[in-house]
Amino acid sequence: MPQRPFWAGDPRGVDPGAATGAQLPPPARVRILARGAGLVPLWRNEIGGVTFRTDDDRVIKFGPRNAETSFREEAARLRWASAYTSVPRVLELGGDATQEWMVTVALPGLSAVTPRWLADPATAVAAVGAGLRAFHDALPVRLCPFVWDVPARIANAAVRGIRVPDALHHPPPVDRLVVCHGDACCPNTLVGDDGRWTAHVDLGALGVGDRWADIAVAAMSTVWNYGPGWEDALIEAYGVAPDPARLAYYRELWDAT
Repeated sequence: MPQRPFWAGDPRGVDPGAATGAQLPPPARVRILARGAGLVPLWRNEIGGVTFRTDDDRVIKFGPRNAETSFREEAARLRWASAYTSVPRVLELGGDATQEWMVTVALPGLSAVTPRWLADPATAVAAVGAGLRAFHDALPVRLCPFVWDVPARIANAAVRGIRVPDALHHPPPVDRLVVCHGDACCPNTLVGDDGRWTAHVDLGALGVGDRWADIAVAAMSTVWNYGPGWEDALIEAYGVAPDPARLAYYRELWDAT
């Protein structure tokens, strides 16, 4: 879902390298889906969702249902996007009245905020920026059946009981329509041993929108994950000049929704 995941390096969350069963025990459903495979915790999000990697190269996502995105919606987006770029392949999908789960094939690379890349932010930030540009360039807007523009995001917020300030109902003119990731925070880019991006994950909100909706959040997340001073480096790696008005607007919209 579009939010800041609890990754290694986030003081609020789980360090996958140090996590033990006592720190993040796998829920019963995750153990069933693992089918005896070993489990390593990857992250825990703000609504109680968890993700584990198995030792047979699968990723299991499990959590409560929520009104913002669903694993069913994410699976549909992954299946569509997989024709154009590197995203997880869905193996299993399920749920009940209160919970849902999805199993995908694990992809090469490590999250841009695992300890290795937290120790090398220059490489990680460049990979995230270049990866986001490649993502935008690869996915065909005219063929995309999903929307993540401002009206859609405000409508989604209203369904969840969130009132968006009136000023945010009037966005800047669109710079360039792209298929947005929808949660372009740094953790959702995978980086290979060579320091280049390899894939993107967590596409539950993917849809057509202004590219600055993604750029703004990706740049903002460098502060959360690496500390101040990396925002311009990410924008440079993406390949555009900073646009203060669009950056400010889409950051405010992110926070409001």
